[in-house]
Amino acid sequence: MVKAAQIWYAAFRMKLYNSLTQDQTLFTPVGDDVTLYVCGITPYDTTHLGHAFTYVTNDNLVRYLEYTGYTVTYVQNVTDIDDDILRKAAEIGEDWWALGNRWTRHFIDDLITLNVRPPDFFPRASDVVSEMHTLIQSLLAAGYAYESAGNVYFQVDKWPPFGKLSKLPATEMLPVANERGNFPDDPHKRDPLDFVLWQAQKGGEPAWESPWGKGRPGWHIECSTLASHYLGDSIDIHSGGADLIFPHHECEIAQMEPVTGREPFVRYWLHTAMVRYQGEKMSKSLGNYIGIDETPNETYGKVMSIPDKLIYPYFELISDVDLSELAEIKHKLNSADVNPRDLKKHLARTVVRMYHGEKSSKDAETEFERIFVQKKLPDQIEEFTLDAATCRIDDLLIITKTASSKSDARRLIQQGGVSIDGEKISDPFMEIGINREMILKVGKRKFAKISVKN
Repeated sequence: MVKAAQIWYAAFRMKLYNSLTQDQTLFTPVGDDVTLYVCGITPYDTTHLGHAFTYVTNDNLVRYLEYTGYTVTYVQNVTDIDDDILRKAAEIGEDWWALGNRWTRHFIDDLITLNVRPPDFFPRASDVVSEMHTLIQSLLAAGYAYESAGNVYFQVDKWPPFGKLSKLPATEMLPVANERGNFPDDPHKRDPLDFVLWQAQKGGEPAWESPWGKGRPGWHIECSTLASHYLGDSIDIHSGGADLIFPHHECEIAQMEPVTGREPFVRYWLHTAMVRYQGEKMSKSLGNYIGIDETPNETYGKVMSIPDKLIYPYFELISDVDLSELAEIKHKLNSADVNPRDLKKHLARTVVRMYHGEKSSKDAETEFERIFVQKKLPDQIEEFTLDAATCRIDDLLIITKTASSKSDARRLIQQGGVSIDGEKISDPFMEIGINREMILKVGKRKFAKISVKN
């Protein structure tokens, strides 16, 4: 009786913003056992605070639901077979399976560091390949999919509700899908927006036997299959980053509802916002991220590099900053009543304290003051002498070995991490006049002394 009362009270009070209905909705699960599926990582590189935001959010949700009396069955997947993994493995010359295992272990260690409890089930996509075959065959039999040259595709125009989650106009779907892994020029597709359910094996790629020949699953079919396999054809909550709404989660719905007869596939779509850093979404591909496992000094330095005008949004991510303090921070920044560097220091101390402890926070600040504020240079600075009196800035970074390529140089410049004699450089194509001696600084620890020949 007490448990039932607790559950009723929690359902009465707790609202979740449902991306499907685009409003705050009272949470009322079908039964006492809440089913939750959260899209997990693709383990090919390090995890950062942007990833952590999703998993910490859902960890808090699970703890609250259990506190109020619910039993929660929580599934979080590992996308262990994917284009990104295969691309990275080929790039660094490592076996794709070993690469995935290495970064999965790293991710688990990061979650332990953050005191995030493990899910009840932590399956790999490759665990349910035969179940994917069954779902794909159902879609083919129902006329929602077609086979072409050993590939199987979902035919989007066969299912008119496609788009009901994202609410994207038809004209915007293809550009967004192309940014997020779609291959519109695939010659085997009937329409560029059709998405792959099973892809035929390409040279050197891992493959599984299937009714359509050797190949591997598409990204979207993996999560639909895992969610239904562990939680059933209709689940309470499906969560992930907001960048997964389209096409990934849209495609998950399209793969399930036409053939299961259960609608909705997901009753509450819960999406976490993108963590932004240096004016962009925190991203491994852009290189603008703070790793969960970074040392206190690295974390402190990266926070201190946030542009002044972007400081206060980051306070919203820190749980011990209340709304009144956030309003005061915004007021001070907008009215120029405070030096933005002081706010950055406050933010940096708080972030390091959260993830590394009070002592590490103080030590990191001391180190920052010593190296960055006092602008103390390394004991040994590599020197470069140029023949020409001018040099384009992206070429200069390559010459001084502070960037590995032109694209790397441009990324560093665009992120505001390059300065000459203390003056920030923003244009990678500008010609720099070389003085008798000038100091190039890239990031927080790379320096070069440059001069021109007589």
